[in-house]
Amino acid sequence: MSTAPTPSPDAARGAEHVTLLRDVRPWGGDRVDLHVADGRVAAVTPHDPAAPAPSDGPAGAPAGVVDGKGLLALPGLVNAHAHVDKSWWGKPWVSYGGEATTQGRIAHERAHRDELGIPGVDVTLAVLREFLRHGTTAVRTHVDVDLGLGLRGIEVVREALAALDGAVHAEIVAFPQDGVLRRPGVLDLLDAAAAAGAEHVGGLDPASIDRDPVGQLDGLFAIAERRGVGIDVHLHDGGDLGAFQIELMVDRTLRAGLQGKVNVAHGFAVGQLPAARQADLVAAMAEAGITLTTVAPIGAAPLPLLALRAAGVGVGLGTDGIRDLWSPYGTGDLLALTTQLARLSRLRHDDELVTAARVATADAARFVGRDVHDLVVGAPADVVLVDAENVPDAVVRAPRRALVVAGGRVVARDGDVLV
Repeated sequence: MSTAPTPSPDAARGAEHVTLLRDVRPWGGDRVDLHVADGRVAAVTPHDPAAPAPSDGPAGAPAGVVDGKGLLALPGLVNAHAHVDKSWWGKPWVSYGGEATTQGRIAHERAHRDELGIPGVDVTLAVLREFLRHGTTAVRTHVDVDLGLGLRGIEVVREALAALDGAVHAEIVAFPQDGVLRRPGVLDLLDAAAAAGAEHVGGLDPASIDRDPVGQLDGLFAIAERRGVGIDVHLHDGGDLGAFQIELMVDRTLRAGLQGKVNVAHGFAVGQLPAARQADLVAAMAEAGITLTTVAPIGAAPLPLLALRAAGVGVGLGTDGIRDLWSPYGTGDLLALTTQLARLSRLRHDDELVTAARVATADAARFVGRDVHDLVVGAPADVVLVDAENVPDAVVRAPRRALVVAGGRVVARDGDVLV
């Protein structure tokens, strides 16, 4: 297979601005040259072997020219469900404790997060850099908003993002991890977060946490309508109870005219329903433009990934928490998680494996507020190069990311982050 891409001489000093990414194979196709201007793909042309490469001539190529050496190119990975404010990544090992229920995890986190400095700019920055190292260039992150923290978690995440100078594009969900209605004042905090620029307000198990699904959803939809933001609800409740809450969201979405602005995170119930009920629910979600994000959890009933997409329901993939007080697992490698999604969804044929890759990249544009996120003219110049024969090979092996370009800058190379 091909060797790692060669940077231009200036690249060793940090994140280099790219004007030409030459000799790459978008989605495993023909070799092309990607021309970059103002952080976006300006042109895609057949590869010109005669064009100067960094290794050509005694002085090398002009600054901004990077040679991809024929490697497979994918759009930057999109993490559609993360919690970058909650990790202990980079800190000493934290042993798992507390009860293994949603309420038990909430209580354990509330009891111990302060001693770990969560949320903190250092650990949030460490997680974001880990995302970059593995090729994730855009993320939708849920950030805790509660009576103890106020909006401090959002401020921490924004400070960490600023330290990366735009290398990671992010949208924020103001997330009520401790419930909404059962904690008077949380709705006001969510409203304040939306007024201050959070792109979405979150919810959490309206029935089993707040025990008032209509009340929680009415509160969230009122904020969304007033502030023009999206809604992203964590829904762990399974079976008929979970399906009932999705049906409530469908109804509220259609009545509010918020099609395309509501997401169900996890949505385990969808994978647990009998076939006929599942098909009806998926069709209703498609009609309302409700999307679904999954973290490909081991042990849960697999979501009907192909059926959801065939019906027109947008599906995103995310890492969830990474080494946090909910679970010690997670690495930030979304391509490896794509492998897991494909296996859990029993995808084997080449076209199915390409679909898994699209879920984690181009088709996830909507989850980070982008109209397009692909290797095409006009898209952000977010590119990941891997040493793989084709896309199915990349999904199955999740090879090391040889080069990561975000917004037209080289931000990581062979596992080393440059920002």
